[in-house]
Amino acid sequence: MSVPAATRAPAPPRRGPGRPVPPDRPRRPRRFWPYLLIAPTVVGGLFLLLYPLFRAATISFQHFRMGELIRGGAEFAGLDNYRELLAGGEFWTVVLRTFVWTGINVVLIMGLSTAVALMLVRLGRRMRLALMSALALAWATPIIAATTIFQWLFQSELGIVNWLLTRLGLESFQGYSWFADGQAMFGVLVVLVVWQSVPFAALTLYAGLTTIPAELYESARIDGGTGRQIFTRVTFPILRPMFALITSLEVIWVFKCFPQIWVLSQGGPDGATTTLPVYAFRIARALHRYDLGSAVAMLTVVVLAVALISNLRRMLRQEGAEP
Repeated sequence: MSVPAATRAPAPPRRGPGRPVPPDRPRRPRRFWPYLLIAPTVVGGLFLLLYPLFRAATISFQHFRMGELIRGGAEFAGLDNYRELLAGGEFWTVVLRTFVWTGINVVLIMGLSTAVALMLVRLGRRMRLALMSALALAWATPIIAATTIFQWLFQSELGIVNWLLTRLGLESFQGYSWFADGQAMFGVLVVLVVWQSVPFAALTLYAGLTTIPAELYESARIDGGTGRQIFTRVTFPILRPMFALITSLEVIWVFKCFPQIWVLSQGGPDGATTTLPVYAFRIARALHRYDLGSAVAMLTVVVLAVALISNLRRMLRQEGAEP
């Protein structure tokens, strides 16, 4: 049965051999759909990150104490809070202690993490799985829970550490109070932070070690390279960006470490464990000097930013210099 000519659909126009067919234009909703999906996360992240930083920066330039917290109307104080901080000797003592604290912890973390990662490569499958599971469990332990466990371990009368040291013949540790001695308290906190930090760094370095071709190690061994030479001339140059990144992350984490110090010592005894974050919190909490505490917090951010930017720039220069 033939269809009448009037009811037939018009044939699409033929294009000449020199006229390209235009591509199909994507629909506008489909084009913007990925951005709409991530928009709530981006907006929420920016608000949670930038607003507290902006608020702290604003308060650091104001006269903001208990009265202003209740009734509002804080007056602009300019750089008075920063001048007061920089003119005091206590602030510089805390800054020096924070750098010492960060340096000791980061060196121990990176050294132990490298050793653990190299050991994981050489272990058998079952032992490697057991050790990685133990590292993951230690890493997953909540900070406050781990800090409380260390508080029990180093308790003066019923702590396992004193009991074990006494059993080994060190009678001076019978009833020894770790939390009353500044250096001992500092050492306990170092052990705690290193124990919490090594799993992340070790597992990350191990993941990097597994990407190095085995042929490079075989060639180095054939050439007579020792274990130390292989690490310094093969492993470390290849993983230098990863070492730099992990070191930067550990510097951030250790430098701003607060809950472990506050739960165990609250910065004591006699300020022996007071770092910049603890110092800022103590000023704001005890003296109700929220303006001065915000100034300490902003100086902490500036110090961290300067240190990390210089480290990242050096890492990028090294990457650009490599062929």
